[in-house]
Amino acid sequence: MPLEGLLCPTQGLAQYSEQQLRSLSPLALAYIGDAVFELFVRSRLLWPPQQVRTFHRQVVSHVRAEQQAQYLECLQPYLSAAEKDILRRARNAASGRKVRASLRDYRQATALEALLGYLYLTDAQRLIEILSYLPITPEVIPAEATQP
Repeated sequence: MPLEGLLCPTQGLAQYSEQQLRSLSPLALAYIGDAVFELFVRSRLLWPPQQVRTFHRQVVSHVRAEQQAQYLECLQPYLSAAEKDILRRARNAASGRKVRASLRDYRQATALEALLGYLYLTDAQRLIEILSYLPITPEVIPAEATQP
């Protein structure tokens, strides 16, 4: 399934200037990026049809901080200097709140989400390109394995 069909166009968001977008905090970008990434993962795992609880378990395995940190590592060779700067700003801004993940993984996940949020607001084609590098595929779980 082509990635273009999985994301809504962002033409209406182009009304913001580069300066306005740069004034958003990295955590605000991560807030948007979190939603973008979860929607992408949910859309990517939708086929083949499975039980909702199976979908949910698969999505959670991809959107948790530890996995997002690994995805960010896999993206490093494809990122521009400007994109790496967004990552740096977001890692430095990530709060030190207690989470299940390590602080390093949490900061890496925040950085990935900030980058995705920024690209969602500025460059939908680049966002699609970046997401296409991620190895997110459905894992088909037999129905009997999903019973409690």
